[in-house]
Amino acid sequence: MDFYKDLLEIAIYSGIGVILMIAANYFVDLIIPCSFPEEIKKGNNAVGFVSAGINVGVGILLRAAIYSPAQVDKNETLFTGIIGSILYFCAGIVFFILGYLAIKLINRRYELNTEIGKGNTSAGIMVAGIFIGIAILISGVIM
Repeated sequence: MDFYKDLLEIAIYSGIGVILMIAANYFVDLIIPCSFPEEIKKGNNAVGFVSAGINVGVGILLRAAIYSPAQVDKNETLFTGIIGSILYFCAGIVFFILGYLAIKLINRRYELNTEIGKGNTSAGIMVAGIFIGIAILISGVIM
């Protein structure tokens, strides 16, 4: 019986994870003024790296949010686990955006939005690293 319960939880958390990754890409796309879907269709590697960084970062955050309560409270319900995961996701997205804006503010030698829009792979990798780094930091607090 535990196998089927675990399988159901895997399906639920996987579905929520995919939805939250899509949402994260949407929210970050709002601060980087180029359409992620259009740029990816054009083969813009920078946007692809940014999107990958978002997805990896969200995965790290959700893993920490899902894993952490299980260690503290074995009686946690699926519902409270999902709510906790969504709240940590929201915090993560806020800090992804703040981290991006901080780097953009500090870096005066080039316009990060323009570089990503032009397909500058280095800019995309740098932003992906920012998002993954922030996710690792936040996951350390969660766990």
